[in-house]
Amino acid sequence: MAQTFDICIRGTGVVGTTLALLLARDRLKVALLPAPGPKNPAATDVRAYALNLASRQLLESLRSWPDEEHATAVRQMQVQGDQGGAVRFDAAAQGVQALAWIVDVPALESRLAEAVRYQPHVEAVNAPVPAALTVVCEGRASSTRDEFGVNFDVTPYAQHAIATRLRCERPHGQVARQWFLPDGILAFLPLGGREGNSVAVVWSVLQEQVAPLLALSPQEFALRLQTASQEALGALELTAERAAWPLQLARADRWCGPVPGTAAGRPARSWALAGDAAHNVHPLAGQGLNLGLADAQALAAVLHGRDYWRSVADLRLLRRYERERKAALVPMGLATDGLQQLFARQEGPIQALRNWGMKGFERSGPLKDFVARQAMGI
Repeated sequence: MAQTFDICIRGTGVVGTTLALLLARDRLKVALLPAPGPKNPAATDVRAYALNLASRQLLESLRSWPDEEHATAVRQMQVQGDQGGAVRFDAAAQGVQALAWIVDVPALESRLAEAVRYQPHVEAVNAPVPAALTVVCEGRASSTRDEFGVNFDVTPYAQHAIATRLRCERPHGQVARQWFLPDGILAFLPLGGREGNSVAVVWSVLQEQVAPLLALSPQEFALRLQTASQEALGALELTAERAAWPLQLARADRWCGPVPGTAAGRPARSWALAGDAAHNVHPLAGQGLNLGLADAQALAAVLHGRDYWRSVADLRLLRRYERERKAALVPMGLATDGLQQLFARQEGPIQALRNWGMKGFERSGPLKDFVARQAMGI
């Protein structure tokens, strides 16, 4: 007899796998399908994400939080403007263990994959399977989203992100550092645990700078980073390949709907979007994966709380999820886009205004605390 599934999740990244494990706790039968497209197993994965307390608690509930070596607590965050403006956040001042945790993505994916292997209600499949609900977690370039006729409204930035890893002369001290520079936004994210001296790099630069920077030798590139970071961690050495991708602000116009072509008289079938398949924001605030994990948690909660007689394909439920997550995305999208636009301007008065604003925000007290706790997921 053919296997039947309640839900088919297309995409086996962090968001898709997390959602599968959440749904399996309700004894829903879940098919987990890798996103289409070429794979390059030989390429080193240099991704690292800042995860907040809400994301940590979610992953811990699934027994999928990485070891300390792969989830470095951020005790402080230092943000430098381009004319002396600066903002500093401190975990102790907020009365918390950490502002965030810098998580090595390959290590997190490995823990999630291990949890899936021990979950009998989740089955890996190699082709789309019929299910009442299909959830699309394929990322920003999703082909299934296009198949379902969803309009993905994209506003490209004139920037690319360059990511790599560095070994530093001095320990990072569990400090996340960010510089808003005339030619881009540079972030050093601490790796390797409490005493580590490695960082993940995300450098958002103008599109025309990407090719020349990637053409530099590892030593030349490390020297450029050493200068851009004001030698905050001393001499730097590249320890990984460089990866680059274009940056954009994007959002799907619809996050759920009926599956096209369902035959009359057959059970209802629906689809929903989550993670980067539904939305993209600029990485400067480090909130991309937090938003995607919040999507997974919200969708699982809506399906968990449904009346016993409602199908997981019920569009009333799915539209409740869509409204909740679209509303939550608005302030983050506005904040990251506004900061990107502000620091992309190089006119003298604009530079002076934004650095004056950073200095004022640093002294703002309750406002600064509110922003910090929102970012921490508290």
